[in-house]
Amino acid sequence: MKDRSLVQIALYAAIFAVLGLLPKFDIPLAGGVPITAQSMGAMLAGVMLGAWRGGAAMALMLFVVALGAPILAGGRGGLGVFFGPSVGFLFGWVAAAIVAGAIMQALRKAPVFPAALVASVIGGIVVLYAFGIVGMAMKTQLSLLDATKACLIFIPGDAIKAVLTALVAQTVARGLPEALLSRNA
Repeated sequence: MKDRSLVQIALYAAIFAVLGLLPKFDIPLAGGVPITAQSMGAMLAGVMLGAWRGGAAMALMLFVVALGAPILAGGRGGLGVFFGPSVGFLFGWVAAAIVAGAIMQALRKAPVFPAALVASVIGGIVVLYAFGIVGMAMKTQLSLLDATKACLIFIPGDAIKAVLTALVAQTVARGLPEALLSRNA
């Protein structure tokens, strides 16, 4: 792996950690899973870096969390977070980045904004929720249907994050197109 790829993976893991500094909002309806800005980090990692680098950035972030770094929203970290109702979302961030990156690469010829929006919605919402809902159902004893209903509260915020991710990707593509690695891979 080239040094440049390592730096980019570390950078997006760090961006993810910075998004954790924004306050989380605890929602009692969602089985203890908070609303955070960090799902946008997974969208950005995939859309900007592509599938394998984006997934590696999220895997690095999970490794740092497991080591105890309090980089999840609300200052959470350590092995305990992998046993709570958010566990599906934690592992879903890796899959979300991989899928968003793969879609962005597949849509290489499409204009950046719509490609990034589609990649963010499918990877950062559909795939992420698939993991998150299963994890929430397992940890809270909710049925899959009830866990799905509980996650509906996250959709408006995640839709805004998908649009913001697409705007970032479009802006970067205009000013520094070689930084949009998902299009240059």
